[in-house]
Amino acid sequence: MAGYKTKYGEAFCRDALLALDDLQDNSVDLVVTSPPFALLRKKEYGNESQEAYVNWLAQFARVVYAKLKDTGSFVVDIGGAYMPGIPSRSLYNFRVPIHFCDHLGFYLAEDFYWYNPSKLPSPIEWVNKRKIRVKDAVNNVWWFSKTPYPKSDVTKVLTPYSDRMKKLIENPEGFYTPKVRPSGHDIGGSFGKDNGGAIPPNLLQIANAESNSSYLSHCKNLKIKSHPARFPIQLPEFFIKMLTDENDLVIDIFGGSNTTGLACEQLKRRWLSFDSDQQYVAASALRFLPKESRIKDVASIYFSILDGKNIEIIDALTNKLENSPSVDRQIEELLEYLDQN
Repeated sequence: MAGYKTKYGEAFCRDALLALDDLQDNSVDLVVTSPPFALLRKKEYGNESQEAYVNWLAQFARVVYAKLKDTGSFVVDIGGAYMPGIPSRSLYNFRVPIHFCDHLGFYLAEDFYWYNPSKLPSPIEWVNKRKIRVKDAVNNVWWFSKTPYPKSDVTKVLTPYSDRMKKLIENPEGFYTPKVRPSGHDIGGSFGKDNGGAIPPNLLQIANAESNSSYLSHCKNLKIKSHPARFPIQLPEFFIKMLTDENDLVIDIFGGSNTTGLACEQLKRRWLSFDSDQQYVAASALRFLPKESRIKDVASIYFSILDGKNIEIIDALTNKLENSPSVDRQIEELLEYLDQN
């Protein structure tokens, strides 16, 4: 089974339904993923039609439900889409939580919205050409749970206080006089207490502007295409911090470039990543390599996974990896090409 192993996790080229089936029930702390969206144009990484999407995704969610602990969570990032040929929005992304809760037993713990300020204006027809719609820059991020009380700790994702709030904490009496608001809500009491940071909203503003990561750098050096639909590491990182503890098990069932795995590695969570495309799995290993890694070592790891091997990243970087003749030949051809160009 092609893939790779790091200190905390493993990535496999495997269908997630089959891979999940091998896990024990009630053993997973968090599944966080971004499945292929139901877009109008067929993408190279595979995406279902709007009509079939809910049932397609539900088959994965049903198995996820069985594998999650009662304290576990299932976080799904889903982008919206327009209906074919007209400037009206599809409701497929909203049918997902309704179906999951009404038919699979999930609770919608909270709805989040990921605002990507760097997203390009789209769709072209309605935004750029006819200029009758604004750009679509927000994804739905549904946080599902098996019970009404999953593991969660907001204090792990507090945001820095504003300058105004810092002044209030330093001198509550001199900066603000507590009073009853027109709504009748009394905001007095411990309003000026320092809690270490502000509670974040369910609107997550994260620019998806990866440009100089080791992943992209190594892909460029190897002359291979990076995954076309990557989410920023801050997105899975937020939920991993809030919903899990160190050594908990986190899974991404649509691994792609394995941003989730890297976030887990950095946060010391055990992780598993599954993707059915062997090229994507092989390229995702490059996320775990230092940017200064020798191109020969990087190529050895990439081509070995493409060759069907399951390797240990640490061994590969310490020259303990034995390449097959076909891998050695591919490395030689790459180095020769780079020398000539």
